[in-house]
Amino acid sequence: MRDFAIKILKSGALLPLFVLFFWWYGAAAGWWNTFLLPSPGAVWRAFVSSLADGTLQENTWASLSRIAVGFGLSALLALLLALLCSSFPPLLAQLDPTLEFLRHIPPMAVIPMLILWFGIGESPKIILIILATFFPVFLNALQGIRGCDAKLVEVARVFGYNRWERYRHVILPAALPSILTGLQLGLGYSWRSLVAAELVAASSGLGYMILDAEQLSRSDVVLMGIFVIGALGAALDWGFVLLSRALKGAG
Repeated sequence: MRDFAIKILKSGALLPLFVLFFWWYGAAAGWWNTFLLPSPGAVWRAFVSSLADGTLQENTWASLSRIAVGFGLSALLALLLALLCSSFPPLLAQLDPTLEFLRHIPPMAVIPMLILWFGIGESPKIILIILATFFPVFLNALQGIRGCDAKLVEVARVFGYNRWERYRHVILPAALPSILTGLQLGLGYSWRSLVAAELVAASSGLGYMILDAEQLSRSDVVLMGIFVIGALGAALDWGFVLLSRALKGAG
């Protein structure tokens, strides 16, 4: 029993368990209006019901599909531009003022214009993910590439490596930790921006599911959607950490 308690303390599960108990007890004791804050049991029943009728799977798949497309395109564009800017410093000098200006515009601020231009289809959400993801990936990749030890690059040049070989065997492996950090940050930003976009302009997705439930006064479904978003975000981040460790180990 003592060992189990120690494991609970070390795992960080004590606070969530305490909150869950307080939530359950408070709802059962009538400390608040359960229409506004339903009990854990009601939220669980909403989760099971959404699974049974396929609503949760459908909306989750819609959100994850947008993340895959938007994050993939953004990461590709950011990495390519980082490689170009590190290879041609004059290009970075020309682009830097524009990039610095764009970097300080919150992606959410452009949602009205995206809806005006593209409607509520897939394009606004994909573009928003690209905007939210691009700069964390680009800046970290650029920092990692430019931070590569110049002596290693010079040794590779002495051994006859051409530019592509220097990037492949020296620069990119050295920059990999920074690139992975940028990708991990970008993935988190893309998830948050997508859910925000779905709350405003969507006909499917987890954000849309929450908004629809709010309009129907289904607070149990709203809370269920929030928990699903948090769990999926944590799972994506955890999966990326495992992938990063595997790539670093292989490198």
